[in-house]
Amino acid sequence: MSRRSSIKTAIVVAIILVGLCGGVLRSQQSKLDSTNLYRSRGILRDAYDNLKKHYYDPKYHGLDIDARYHDYDAKIQNASSLSDAFGIVAGYLDALNDSHTFFNPPSRPYRIDYGYRTQIFGDDCFVTRVRPGTDAESKLHLGDQVIGYNGYPVNRAVFWKMNYYFDSLAPQKASSLALRDTQGQERKIIVDAKVRELKRVLDITGSSGDTDIWQMVRDQESYDHTVRQRYYESGDVMIWKMPEFFLNDGEVDRLFGIARKHKTLILDLRGNPGGAILTLERMLGNVLDHDVKIADRVGRKELKAEIAKTRGNSAFSGKLIVLVDSGSASAAELFPRVVQLEHRGVVIGDRTMGAVMEAQGYSGSQGTDTKIFYGFSITEADLIMKDGKSLEHVGVTPDELLIPTAKDLAGGRDPVLSRAAELAGLNIEPAAAGKMFPFEWLPN
Repeated sequence: MSRRSSIKTAIVVAIILVGLCGGVLRSQQSKLDSTNLYRSRGILRDAYDNLKKHYYDPKYHGLDIDARYHDYDAKIQNASSLSDAFGIVAGYLDALNDSHTFFNPPSRPYRIDYGYRTQIFGDDCFVTRVRPGTDAESKLHLGDQVIGYNGYPVNRAVFWKMNYYFDSLAPQKASSLALRDTQGQERKIIVDAKVRELKRVLDITGSSGDTDIWQMVRDQESYDHTVRQRYYESGDVMIWKMPEFFLNDGEVDRLFGIARKHKTLILDLRGNPGGAILTLERMLGNVLDHDVKIADRVGRKELKAEIAKTRGNSAFSGKLIVLVDSGSASAAELFPRVVQLEHRGVVIGDRTMGAVMEAQGYSGSQGTDTKIFYGFSITEADLIMKDGKSLEHVGVTPDELLIPTAKDLAGGRDPVLSRAAELAGLNIEPAAAGKMFPFEWLPN
């Protein structure tokens, strides 16, 4: 969770990273040249410096980050590829076991679309989306359980670190999947990704007449469209699909103004990775009739507690139902937990991610005329809630645990939203609920 910048939660854990960084790409790419080696060592040094300056625990959970830095600097000098080097930088930060402390590597001169999406339900991983026109379309089916991914077993404990590695650190042109279908039959397949080559150097000044800056604007607009706030109204019920916590106060108040016209609000935070603390505070202020302490902030120095101030008579006072799943993280975990602790509503769905810290993003760059850009998310405060506990690595356990089955996924059914509608006095069949907020792919 961040006060000012977007924290796209990625959990980096040693079990997989050590194995992945040690061998996945060594046979595929040549050894680092002197320029990339120099840059990679500089990135590692920046990781070390940012930890020293900003990490919330000055004892670093007992780690000797100085000795560790020298060990990892030696490893980088033997790196066989940029992916290998980036994995070493990520591995350096990994030992902190902190969901909000991680490395955002430089962008690559290509874009890879695997053609499918997966998600954890309970402790298992399933295919949830397959993109038309891709190699995945003919090989994968909704509801397939992914039991192996590129040679590694898949479960809740390793899922997000795998995504982090293969999406950010070392994208692959193909993925190897071990699957179990809805009938219990197992198979192994190779799915080719769709690779789009990009310009290796972008001119964002516009001085050369290139349109790179406008392409970046279009890409951002496409992303913004997919994470727009969507809602559905029926009788006394409003269903609000909230994809992330990045709204200004006016937009939050506008949406709750619509909610106040109804007796029940179903707030769908499934797949929401969190966002800004200011949005969280305003959201809670719109559902509570009193000021509430969200959490105490524990850092290097004494920090003020996070407080949500009620909007009083302008707050929504009706029935509140919050939906969560394994993709709900950070602010999307704090909100339902406060709702539980304040006995304000009911939480339905799957256990949340357990990625709840307060972090700040720090940018870095290498080069002079031509630059590469990268960044780090560094945790600056642990958050201790009203019950004296942290949600980090724990998550929120719903009041009503309800998880779609593989057959629900295969049939496009959403029993969780259907159940919430039932509690609100609204009859929405699971099949109809599954079509209410259609998934949208970003342009290739």
